[in-house]
This record gives sequence, C-alpha cells and structure tokens, in this order.
Amino acid sequence: MDSAEHEQRRREGFHADDPTAGPLTTDQGVEVDHTDDSLAAGERGPTLLEDFHFREKLTRFDHERIPERVVHARGAGAYGWFEPYESCAEFTRAAFLQDPAVRTPVFVRFSTVQGPKGSADTVRDVRGFATKFYTSEGNYDLVGNNFPVFFIQDGIKFPDFVHAVKPEPHNDMPTGASAHDTLWDFVSLQPETLHAIMWLMSDRAIPRSYRMMQGFGVHTFRFVNADGKGTFVKFHWTPKPGVHSLVWDEAQECQGRNPDFNRGDLWDAIEAGEYPEWELGVQLVPEEDEFAFDFDLLDATKLIPEEQVPVRPIGRMVLDRNPENFFAETEQVAFHTANVVPGIDFTNDPLLQARNFSYLDTQLIRLGGPNFSQLPVNRPVAPVRNNQRDGYHQSAIHRGTNYSPNSLGGGCPAHAGVDGKAFTHYTERVDGHKIRRRSPSFQDHYSQPALFWNSMADWEKQHIVEAFRFELGKVDARAVRARTVEQLAKVDGDLADRVARGVGVPAPSGGETASKLSSPALSLESLRGDGSIRTRQIAVLVTDGIDAEQVASVRERLAAEGAVVEALAPVDGEVRGADGELYTVDRALPTVASVLYDAVLLPGGPVDTPPTAADQDAMRFVRDAYRHGKPIGALGSGVGVLSSLEPEGLRLSAEFHRVESDHGVVTETSPGPAGEEFLDAFVAAIAAHRHWDRPPTRH
Repeated sequence: MDSAEHEQRRREGFHADDPTAGPLTTDQGVEVDHTDDSLAAGERGPTLLEDFHFREKLTRFDHERIPERVVHARGAGAYGWFEPYESCAEFTRAAFLQDPAVRTPVFVRFSTVQGPKGSADTVRDVRGFATKFYTSEGNYDLVGNNFPVFFIQDGIKFPDFVHAVKPEPHNDMPTGASAHDTLWDFVSLQPETLHAIMWLMSDRAIPRSYRMMQGFGVHTFRFVNADGKGTFVKFHWTPKPGVHSLVWDEAQECQGRNPDFNRGDLWDAIEAGEYPEWELGVQLVPEEDEFAFDFDLLDATKLIPEEQVPVRPIGRMVLDRNPENFFAETEQVAFHTANVVPGIDFTNDPLLQARNFSYLDTQLIRLGGPNFSQLPVNRPVAPVRNNQRDGYHQSAIHRGTNYSPNSLGGGCPAHAGVDGKAFTHYTERVDGHKIRRRSPSFQDHYSQPALFWNSMADWEKQHIVEAFRFELGKVDARAVRARTVEQLAKVDGDLADRVARGVGVPAPSGGETASKLSSPALSLESLRGDGSIRTRQIAVLVTDGIDAEQVASVRERLAAEGAVVEALAPVDGEVRGADGELYTVDRALPTVASVLYDAVLLPGGPVDTPPTAADQDAMRFVRDAYRHGKPIGALGSGVGVLSSLEPEGLRLSAEFHRVESDHGVVTETSPGPAGEEFLDAFVAAIAAHRHWDRPPTRH
C-alpha cells in the first residue's frame, strides 16, 4: 500500500484494519509477539512499568465504558462498621485491626460482573464484594468477589476474558449471561479458567441473598507487623446466616418476577433492623512456608484448602444504614486494590499487580478526573495533606505552596516522621531477567478444579452438570462444546461424560480425576449458618374458609423467630375465615411466585375442602416449592393439597393429632392452633434451608 492510500485510510478512519490480514499490533502499529503475560522481573517478580503493551492494553480496556463501570456495573451498597475481636499486632500493624473497642466505618458494594446497570440481580455470574474501611490511617479497600479464585492468572489477560464473557460484539447479546460462544471459546482455549468456571457452574454463582454470600480477597496479600515481619494472608468474609443459594430454575424466574431480588432483599433487611453481619477471617502463611504447597501462592486461580490452613476469625462487620442517594453513593463509590494502609501490603501476584494499575486508571475516566476521592462516599476520615492540585471537579480550597521541598510554606506538608506511622513498602529482594514468561509453578490448571468437584455433595454435583449442559447448550459452535468437554475430562472423567451426554458431543475416553483430594469446607452443606431463620420469607396461602386461628398461631411463632410472614391469596384485599371474620391479605398470588419465598405454609380450611386445591396459581406455587427443595408446612385439610401432588415415598398421615416431618415437609392433621411439635419441626425445616433428598412428584 503506497503512502497516498495510507493517508486516505487515516483520514477516513471508518473501519478497523482486517484482523486476519496480519499479526497483532499496538495502537501505534507496532507488532506484538506475546500478549498472555506481562513483562516482569523474573518468572515470579513484579510487573514492570515499562511494559508499554500491558499499560496500553489495560488503559484502553479501562476506558471502554462511559459512564458505567466496565465490569460490576450493577450494584447495591450499604454503610456499617467493623470491629476486631482482639489485637492483631502479632502479624499486622494496621490500626483498625488492633483495638476491639474501636469500630471502623465501612461502605460495602455488592455487584454482578457481566451485565450492565439495567440487568437482573439473579443472573449466573460472579458477585463483587468490595469493602471500603474508613480507617484512622486512611482508606483501605478490600476489593473481592464471592469466589476465592479468578479466571486468569495475569492481568494482561483481563481485557480478553471480559471481552469474551461480555455480550457478543456483533449483536450485543446475551445481557448478563455467560451462556454464549465467545466465553466458552475462550474457556476451551485457556485451561487456567477452569477452577473459577467450576465455581461459576455451581450454585455459588446464584446466591439467595447478598446477606447470605461469602466474600474473598482472592489474592494472597501480605500482613506486615511493627517489626517489619511479613506474613502471607488471604481474606474471607463469612455471613452469619450461612451461605445459601438459589437453583437455576428459580434464578431465571426471579429475573422476570423481580429483577431487583438481591438489591431489594439487602435494602429491606436493613430498613427492618435486621442488619446483615459477616465475620472476617484470615488464612495466615509464614513467609518461610511460601513454597510449602503444591501450587503457587501468587496464582489467583488457586485457593488454600482450609484443611491445610484454617481460617482464623479476626473481626466482624455489620451493615446498618442504607445510602440516601444511589447515584451519589453506590454509583460514585470508587474502589482500588492499591488503597492500603500501613500493615497491609502486596505480593507479586501478576493479576493483583495489574489491578493496582487498572482500578485507578478506570476511576479517572469513569468519574471524570483525579478528584473523585473528594466525593463524600470516597472521602477518608483521616486528614489529607498533599500537593495534588486542580483538575476536573476540584472542590477543595487550597492555600499556600503546592510543591515540595519548599521554604515559603514552612516546608509543609512535611514528610512523615520516624515514629512508625507512615506507610513503608515491605522490603524484599527482587532479581530476574526482564521476560514475558509465566512461572512453571502456575501451570497446573486441573488439580484444583478437581478438588472443588470432589468436595461437592451429590446434589451440588448434579446442579453443576446441569449448569454446564445449559451453558454449553447455548453455544452454537459444536467444536467449542467438544473442546470444552475435552478440558473437563482433564478435571474429572465422570464430570466430562455427564456433560457430554447432555450437549450432544462424544465423551472423551480415558478421563480420570486430576486429584483425589477434597475439601469439605467448600461445600454448601458445611456452610448452613447459625440455625436462625431470621429474615427468611415465609408464604402462607390463604383463601375463604381458612382456619384463621391456625394461621395466627404459626405467624406468631415464626415472627418471634425473626421470619417475615406474608399471607397470599388468589386476589388482594381480604378473605373471610371459617369463623366469619375478615383476614387481611398481604399480596395477591398472581403478583408473586414461590421463587421469591423460602418456605410455604398451607393452613387448613373446611374439612375435606383444601382451601387452595382448586386454584392453579396456588398449586403451581406449592409444586415449585416442593421441587426446589423448600420447606413446606401443612395443617389440617391443607395436607390434602400436598396429597394431590402425589409425591413419591413421602409420609402424609391422614391421622388426626399426628405430626409428620419428612424431607422438609411438616404436616399436622389436627384442627385448631398448630401444636408446639409442629411449630418446632417447621422452624427446624426452615433453618435447614433446602432438602435436596426429597423424592420427586409423579407430575
């Protein structure tokens, strides 16, 4: 192409160059020989600032969306406080982790990753869990997810991963979903994604509530104590009510019935005074044990099994105040992994190193300039004194000089003294050639996905298989389906075989498990919480002729336990009880669904006339609750509704004055108020959350 043609193309600028016509280049046209690893000082060394390709790639990615976040666009937030259980001075000098009597204010933002601001809450996705601590030493941001691992090992691949998981570029579909060709093409070609993909296909990707969701710092960070001694640390948030999830069928229906399901749940709980609470725990690894594991601590696609390094509880967090304005606070809050305080430092994790560049770069374009830290939600409680000036949206009125050193301003602001309060970077030796090459210690991509699979209960495994079948079933390219199944065969042969049968591709031969180890702490079975039913949503199906005395006795007990009880009827307004009195209805059945509740109660009515048996909305409500494993209570003639479902192998006694509790279905055929035995059994069934061993119905 001659110079005239080049100039014409430059002037027109309508179309990008043909990507198939030559090798990968920078924005300046410089050919690039490698785009999977950032330039580092040695295989396990820090990322180098001179890597212009890395910086350009990340900068361009960070600036792709205006004004919403590139990822984590849809979120919900709340204020609260954190307090340590005891001094953590043994391993960190961070001030907010020293005194149990000192509460540190926090702001937490929960989010989905893939979808835009207008997408639904209950999509299958990673959830963000970002906490801003307004400490006396400055703001500290613990920017994490509800998975302990991520999809890639080096941040230079982050634009590639997010481009793949985002909607297809030619038609901008699907919204808020990972079930499409480009993601699974990427996964099938990048086996480092497999561990996080296993989490994504599990029920962890569709949490029941933000209040019932774990959070993780993902990376290995470093605590540093007053003596300068470092300790590797991984952060864990564990919710007090336990870790609970939806099932995929529920999650999909919630997207239509209530797309704000998780946001509304968080808001309503705080407004009701049912303040969400998490315990902060840490896994601590002495620096001398850095290489004591069969994986690399700097690899963000790996976790440390709790059986090897137990989680040590160090404090608790309570969220007790909703924002006053969503845009000003939840939307404008700016997190950054590099917002650390003395006593907390980084490691050479190449994904963390990239985030330390990318987050600040993103906020600069998203919030219109460098002064976003002056917004109320981002403003530290610690004083700010520096020579940064001007820029978009400057709201501070500065006096005096704006350079250092100076004499005209009395040398102020001066450097911090030698009293140990200033931040000092952890000292470590760094040696290595400038190279683009990942350490061999990062190359095992199959053992930990197998560990996760081995750790699941049978019902969790079944849900994972069903998720893979759904996701790959949405992939048009059969070669991508087959290639993904081949990767799964390297994780576990049985998993690959079960998935292959569902998506119409041959099962690879000879697949075995990549690891025989398991970690029970990874299963939802071990994370049921404190046994409380506080804030659980209980539906009571009512209609004309109900035994109002029965309903009142159950509502009184459930309310005393902290549950939220709502009466649902075929129409809104009031129904007339068997005693002739009017009974207030909270919601009409056509406006809600079983997926929005945690349990259902069927009270009795006139003898031999189940009050809801003829109503199709009510029957569907009960049938859905049953197949989703939710607790069901039935009293008096309400037992007849369950009988009409014909559940196989379930005990449904027709005898009066008898309580049965079987697979989370609790029945009592006595008329009148519910007895203590029934109430105790029903509360216990709700506390268990789900009952996956339930026999199927004949319908």
